[in-house]
Amino acid sequence: MKNLLSPIALTIAVVGCSTISAAEDPVKLKVMDLEARLIRIERVVENQSLIQLANEIEQLRSETTRLRGEIETLRYETENSNKRQRDLYVDVDRRLQSLEQGQAPRSFAPPPAASSTLTPQERTVAPPPVAETPRVAVAAAPAPSSARPVGTDQQNYQAAFELIQGRKYEEAGRAFTQFLAAFPTSPLADNAQYWLAETQYVRGQFQPALAEFQKVVSQYPQSAKIPDALLKAGYCQAELGNRDAARTSLQQVMRQYPDTTAARLATQRLERLSQ
Repeated sequence: MKNLLSPIALTIAVVGCSTISAAEDPVKLKVMDLEARLIRIERVVENQSLIQLANEIEQLRSETTRLRGEIETLRYETENSNKRQRDLYVDVDRRLQSLEQGQAPRSFAPPPAASSTLTPQERTVAPPPVAETPRVAVAAAPAPSSARPVGTDQQNYQAAFELIQGRKYEEAGRAFTQFLAAFPTSPLADNAQYWLAETQYVRGQFQPALAEFQKVVSQYPQSAKIPDALLKAGYCQAELGNRDAARTSLQQVMRQYPDTTAARLATQRLERLSQ
């Protein structure tokens, strides 16, 4: 009987030990605790990464909003600048057209008629030479064009352009000629070349003006003044009696630069040529 009970007791003892260790084994408890802590750490790290990512996204949104505001400001300033330039061009062009239709013909048309009607005696005492003398003296007196202190290309260009605004076309022509000699690579050189041609055009010097307008097209192919230079080249050709060349130049303006002030003026001049 004792021999039979011994194996049974041993078996019960082993089974009892195995059932207790499943819930109370310190090693397994430690592992489970470590696993729980690791899960919590992973969650914290994930949350911090998400927060950091959200902060970075918010910063990017703020930066994008700021950049959009700056772009809008720059766009507004550019549009205003373009409008001011267009208004200035239209104002100057209107003045030049009024001179072409009114004052310019008087500046160069009367002399031939006067010389043909004056007698030899009248020619000897005729006032034109005297009238020309004051103009030469006045042009020489403000010779600040040559004596003007050397400055930047912008300063020299502005000074020459102000002479045009003051209708001092001969002086302006000299100033722009000096500008082109002094600053041949200036970003304003194409504009200076154009206005040099204008100073000759408004004084009725159509042949030299035509050559100067054509220089704008040939020497400054990227210039924004090309439509205007082509337009005025057509005007010069029309004034010189070369109507076919004038039509070609004016049609080129309409074809290559539609929806511009130059194209509108070219259309009007073509209509006059067709009459």
